Amino acid sequence: MVNYPKGVHHRSQAANTLSSGKKSLKGLTFGRRGMGLEGEINQANEFYLANHLAVVHKKPTPVTIVGVDYPARSAAKITEAYFQQPSTTDYNGVYQGRYIDFDAKETKNKTSFPMKNFHAHQVKHLADVLSQGGIGFVIVKFTVLDESYLYPASKLIRTWQAHDGHGSIKYQDLVANSYAIPDSLSPSLDYLKALDLLLADIH
Repeated sequence: MVNYPKGVHHRSQAANTLSSGKKSLKGLTFGRRGMGLEGEINQANEFYLANHLAVVHKKPTPVTIVGVDYPARSAAKITEAYFQQPSTTDYNGVYQGRYIDFDAKETKNKTSFPMKNFHAHQVKHLADVLSQGGIGFVIVKFTVLDESYLYPASKLIRTWQAHDGHGSIKYQDLVANSYAIPDSLSPSLDYLKALDLLLADIH
């Protein structure tokens, strides 16, 4: 067995089911089915909500609609729209009485994660969340390696500031400062297991 930092083991060694006490949680079984990271997170959130584990939702992106066509009476087609403001992070919600706020990022790179995937306003938003006692993080997926990690916002902010938002985070450094999200069947991306480890470390 390969031991990872913070007591995190390689993903293949992790348990594949959620459990509460002695009972395995049933309902909503999901497979990857070639979906992207966002799809996996959305399905995990549905599973968590259905099993009363967490309430997490994708944030809507505010847009201003300025042009609409009506090709038929019962149909409307938006032809022009603008983002009202830069988006912050992708998801927020509540878990075990704690406010959580996070973003989802993926890369095909196998050796590093480009800092350009993060935007200054997103990093600032996560810093604001931490300043209010919230839990902030990023779920990072290396798609070619099929590995996903929960990267704490505190680590991201320090790295961002040290490199002024440029360059890349080396794969080894990201793994060493993250919590591996284990392989799972239901849901396919059980990120709450990694979040539990983060919460245990900050208590």
